[in-house]
Amino acid sequence: MKQRWALVVAAAVVALDQATKLAVKGFSLLGIEHRGMHLGESFPLLGDAVRITYIENPGMAFGIEFGAAKIALSLFSIVAAIVIGVLLHRLQKRRVVWYVQLAFALLLAGAVGNLIDRVFYGVLYGEAPLFYGRVVDFLDVDIPDIRLGDFVLERWWVFNIADAAVSCGMVLLLVGGHRMPPLGELLAPGTETNSQPD
Repeated sequence: MKQRWALVVAAAVVALDQATKLAVKGFSLLGIEHRGMHLGESFPLLGDAVRITYIENPGMAFGIEFGAAKIALSLFSIVAAIVIGVLLHRLQKRRVVWYVQLAFALLLAGAVGNLIDRVFYGVLYGEAPLFYGRVVDFLDVDIPDIRLGDFVLERWWVFNIADAAVSCGMVLLLVGGHRMPPLGELLAPGTETNSQPD
């Protein structure tokens, strides 16, 4: 169990991600009904600096849409989650330094958290076929204004816990990725039998 702490972290982040999304979107389960928010509704959490704003993202990051290729994005997300899971398992077997394991745990949690929305939410809420669901976003953070020519950004793009997990995982990899074995070596057969000290 000690070796699997990163999987526990990933599962906890996925649970938190889904719990917050269900709280925002609403649900009806086993006789318990929670109405949630109206699409586009917003209220302050920490003044105007952090708001809860309910939107749904039909595509990937920043609302980029894929149209008919939506199912390809969902299938790619499944493959990506599997690959990240395999890499995390092998990093644990090799006892790679903890913050690299944590980075992959966060990446896995982020991938799975948003994958659940894309694959299942459309069907569960009667809104779309399997694989065509929309990702629930709700964290709305004020930032210093960014102005680049005609481009103006006054608040960060609305995101969710899964998005935040992916961002934190990427930062950890940028900082500590030099402690990670090469990807080709990690994916090679028999890699999981090797180990290195923490």
